[in-house]
Amino acid sequence: MICVRTARPGFRGAAALLAALALVAGCSGSGGEHGGHGGTGAGRRIADTPRMTFAMVSHADTGDTFWNIVRNGAEQAAAKDNVKFLYANDTDGAEQAEAVESYIDQKVDGLIVTLAEPAAVEAAVRKAVARGIPVITVNAGGRFSRAYGALTHIGQDEAAAGREVGAELTARHAKKALCVIHEQGDTSLADRCAGVRKGFHGPVANLTVDGADASAARSAVAAALRADRSIDAVVTLGAPMAALTAEARKQAGSTAQLATFDLDATVVRLLKSKDLAFAVDQQPYLQGYEAVDLLWLDKVNGNVLGGGRPVLTGPTLVTSKDVPKLAEYTGRGTR
Repeated sequence: MICVRTARPGFRGAAALLAALALVAGCSGSGGEHGGHGGTGAGRRIADTPRMTFAMVSHADTGDTFWNIVRNGAEQAAAKDNVKFLYANDTDGAEQAEAVESYIDQKVDGLIVTLAEPAAVEAAVRKAVARGIPVITVNAGGRFSRAYGALTHIGQDEAAAGREVGAELTARHAKKALCVIHEQGDTSLADRCAGVRKGFHGPVANLTVDGADASAARSAVAAALRADRSIDAVVTLGAPMAALTAEARKQAGSTAQLATFDLDATVVRLLKSKDLAFAVDQQPYLQGYEAVDLLWLDKVNGNVLGGGRPVLTGPTLVTSKDVPKLAEYTGRGTR
């Protein structure tokens, strides 16, 4: 593919400008502050637009494989778009708000924020918007995004995804399910379990564990499965919890089928071995990549994708049949 430079301010014709932007958006660069976990490839071109700085603040716990993929996508888009990418994460909503405030003070050109604890970060997000800093929300809290003034939200409809999981478990003849919440107060996780309950033709019990304490979480799940042998399906809400729950199921001597939200290399291995019935892929790489790209398009050309409505990246249910391709993608950090 031949890459062209975007138009200078004096370039004539809206159609020509849009064509130039589309071509640049399709080309990748080798620059960027971090360079991306997976790299962007030698010899590729960076967008010839003014250098900008975008920042992301997430509710990720340090080392969370899901968020490594989100960040990978964001960094690769930033490299392509000639953007300096900054990143902060904290599981505490108040700390997330402080990070947003810090980036506002640094006068970043755009912000990407998760709304796992919407009330905690609302004021900071509204402040950014009031200061003229465009905000895109990703992954969590999509139902609050528009009200807070964000350009759009990128992610999946968590309740709809939960309903799909519940319906799939019903189709697999499960009768009683356990939904494991690994972070108390995260509205998206609550929405997922609520969705499972609506889609499933049987009782669903919630179990809240501390996902940051692997040993305690594993023990809590095992104890729940021992206490109620009628549980024949377990849903976890994140990839790291899937592996812990597979171990807990073995410890409890349970035969309950296991499903999870989100992917990583371990989840793909569990799918391959059929220790996991299916997983929900919400394409975290796209959430990071498109958030950066859409901020860039807004700054360069005033584009807003989705008309202010959420841009959906999922859900897609994947099984052992999808393992060959998924193994390739997870190996390079993009799924």
